[in-house]
Amino acid sequence: MNKKFNIVRSMMPISGTAVRRCLALASLAFAAGFAFSCASVNNLGHSPEEVTIDTIYSWPQNDPGSLDPPRTGVELQVFHVAVAFVQEVSLNSEDCDIHVEISETAEKTARRVIVETPVDSEYCSARQNLQAQLAKHGVKLDPTHGGELPQALPADVVGLAFLDFDHNAIGLGRGSAQVGTLWEIHPAIVNLAP
Repeated sequence: MNKKFNIVRSMMPISGTAVRRCLALASLAFAAGFAFSCASVNNLGHSPEEVTIDTIYSWPQNDPGSLDPPRTGVELQVFHVAVAFVQEVSLNSEDCDIHVEISETAEKTARRVIVETPVDSEYCSARQNLQAQLAKHGVKLDPTHGGELPQALPADVVGLAFLDFDHNAIGLGRGSAQVGTLWEIHPAIVNLAP
């Protein structure tokens, strides 16, 4: 039986109660094998264009000016980051997406890009695969576990470019100090190297 939850996604901060509810829902869903369902852009079936993290940093970073503008330009393209190192992984308490920070080298001080795998039902297998791959490296990922990895893990990523808004401008955090771009790959599928 495939049970589905409809989750309203929001870029705005939510209350502590809502965070606890999201985490409880995600925890129960992961434990019971539920699928999630909510609206998102899913064009990952298109042929991806190869891109590096250095290239992503070269893209213009104009704050989109609103929390949910339509995707345009490079945001409509699917990209493949063939050389990436997962530095941090966690479950985002605001929208329950898997939040991953990748770098081009394994050094902990390397600049990073945020990658997110949505909670949407079409990404359930990608989320489960990433959790299983992380578990093989001794990393548990659930609503209460995750964070900076002790050692970067090689990976590749496929997903859509996404220009996020400047969270710092409204007093919100957004990733570690090594994240220096508003560009993300979101939605994305992350595969750790065997």
